[in-house]
Amino acid sequence: MRERLETRLGDPIWWNDVVQLLKTALAAIIAWVLARDVFGLQQPFLAPWAALLVVHATVFRSFSRGAMQVAATFAAVLLAAIVGQLLGMDTWAVVVLLVVGLTLGAVPWMGADTTTIASTAVVVLTTGYADVMLFSRLIDTAIGVMVGLGVNLMVWPPLRRRTTIAAMDRIDDAIGELLIDMGTTMSRGCHLDEINEWIERTRDLDADVDHAWSMVRQSTESAWLNPRRSALELRDPDEWHQLLRRMEQTLAEIRSMARTLETHVVRPNTWQPRFAVPWTNLLVETGRAVVDADPEALRVVHDRLRRLVREVSALNEPIEQWPLYGALIVNLRNILDAMSEVAMANPMRQPAVPLARLRASTRGTH
Repeated sequence: MRERLETRLGDPIWWNDVVQLLKTALAAIIAWVLARDVFGLQQPFLAPWAALLVVHATVFRSFSRGAMQVAATFAAVLLAAIVGQLLGMDTWAVVVLLVVGLTLGAVPWMGADTTTIASTAVVVLTTGYADVMLFSRLIDTAIGVMVGLGVNLMVWPPLRRRTTIAAMDRIDDAIGELLIDMGTTMSRGCHLDEINEWIERTRDLDADVDHAWSMVRQSTESAWLNPRRSALELRDPDEWHQLLRRMEQTLAEIRSMARTLETHVVRPNTWQPRFAVPWTNLLVETGRAVVDADPEALRVVHDRLRRLVREVSALNEPIEQWPLYGALIVNLRNILDAMSEVAMANPMRQPAVPLARLRASTRGTH
């Protein structure tokens, strides 16, 4: 339990979610207090509602969503006023309001969630659509939007650098563990089910890479309109793009390697020990070097692979074995080249999570 707690407290992605949750709650509370106690508005429920919708993962998105939220609320208030004046407050009024509100919410350029206009309009209609109340609803929304923007901009403006780096670190660790599993399993003999499992793991890692790409895009977006000085370097994270491309290449090579082993080794059982033993050892060493992010160890494995090529060339192997050896050697060489670049980039500059900063400052005071 303690280990899991320490792991959770050291997880930057978890901290990112916690900070975002606290900022959202803070914005909603401030908006409610301002609308009710400072401006004296009656039923100021739209203020915290708007603040909740505006506080997003990036400052840029908060501004864009803020504008959309204002537009959606104005549309909802206007719709409620028109329907209330024409049909009054009855069942048909609610039906018309919902149909028109949902239709407007589905318009792409409105930018709002599909149900936002309809739900807001229903609340405005049922709680009062007189002129004074309608004006109060607009003020509520403006307060919520402004508070949400202010909190997201002034209280730890989010940069997704830490979460993006953590996502990429997990991928290269998983790649290394997969290579270790493949090498150790092949050294003792494997079955088709195990090879299929390796292929499925590469597909899972492909999904993780896709997620990492989305994190990079979000990190780039988080730098837009962000006042923090460290935001400048995230506006064009070319290094991250290169690393993710290398990981994509590695996963493709691993999948190719698994298919080659399935077709030419496991099914016909033509695994020759003079090549199999050193090659599987190199595969395991590659995996360990990837997990450790050790470019020097990867260079050593690369040298040993070239030596293996020379040794195999001197062997009197059947001619039909050469395509197999060549394919596996090329796969491993490409993996070494790609993951060497990833290893050289580690450790990437990742800011400490809040608890680590607190511990560091505590140690500095003693």
